[in-house]
Amino acid sequence: MLTVRPVFSALLLIIFIGVFPASAHESRPLYVEISEKAPGRFEVNLRIPPSVLSAGLPSVEMPNVCSPAAPSAGSATVQRRLYSCESDLSGEVVRVTWPRQNPSVSTLFRFERLSGEAHTAIQSPEDLAWQIPDREAAASIGGEYLVLGIEHILFGYDHLLFVACLMLIAGLWRKILFTVTGFTIAHSITLALAALGVVRVPIAPVEAVIALSIVFLAVEIARKRRNTLTWRYPIAVAGSFGLLHGFGFASALKEIGLPQTELPIALLFFNLGVEVGQVVFVLALACAVALVLPRMTALSSNGSFASTAATRRIAVPAAYVVGTLATYWTIERVSGFFV
Repeated sequence: MLTVRPVFSALLLIIFIGVFPASAHESRPLYVEISEKAPGRFEVNLRIPPSVLSAGLPSVEMPNVCSPAAPSAGSATVQRRLYSCESDLSGEVVRVTWPRQNPSVSTLFRFERLSGEAHTAIQSPEDLAWQIPDREAAASIGGEYLVLGIEHILFGYDHLLFVACLMLIAGLWRKILFTVTGFTIAHSITLALAALGVVRVPIAPVEAVIALSIVFLAVEIARKRRNTLTWRYPIAVAGSFGLLHGFGFASALKEIGLPQTELPIALLFFNLGVEVGQVVFVLALACAVALVLPRMTALSSNGSFASTAATRRIAVPAAYVVGTLATYWTIERVSGFFV
């Protein structure tokens, strides 16, 4: 389980380490950094705010599995010490001790392993102990990002409406399967490229064009011209727009954060989660249609979801509703360019 994302770690460091100038009431925290320099060897850096009086300087109490490997170095306010430890410190507790009372100073803990995995936590003045998180494991990361992928697609209403329009256009179950899978493969490519920093695009225009892609499909359904490229080759349209939607998924993943280790596992399982969420939505929509319109069963004899007369009757009104909503999203997102 990931405790603190990299983006939050960086934000905490920026806010609390010297960005804000000292004022009449010092607000900078005590900074404790523990870095793994070699297996079993950890360096502890302690930075004490200038507001703390020299007679009451705090110290760091390492777990019992650690012992000093070198004398303390540095100055009164910036101290450094090397420790030899019997374990990698997963689950161990680090404490800050004050010779007197804590003068209302918070503590910022940072722990970094050789692999680059880092964890950061800000503790209140009353909370002087911090338990070091367990090492990131592929199994826990995979499960976490699988759930995150499912949650993201099921709460991403614009993506769901796009998939619903694809279902109405594809019609046959086999074509729906290929079309939705093509959409998944396409957005997986751009999601990975954007998440890894290979491709960078401004997210605001991407979100606007995603909404516009829904308008495009809604118009195609409302026009009822089944000889267009969209109707004849829905998988091509799904793949093309899927590349665009992938950048939208990457934006959400950036907000969630990626682990410092096991990055391929996180990307793979996030994509799998999105695919699972899409399949759940497709099946749920088909069941809902079958219940609301019993004569228009999603399991009709010709294997079609959207070829019956009843489906065609509701497709156009549904397209107008979806198109209106997507148009509103487009205008809203474009207006955000100028805010």
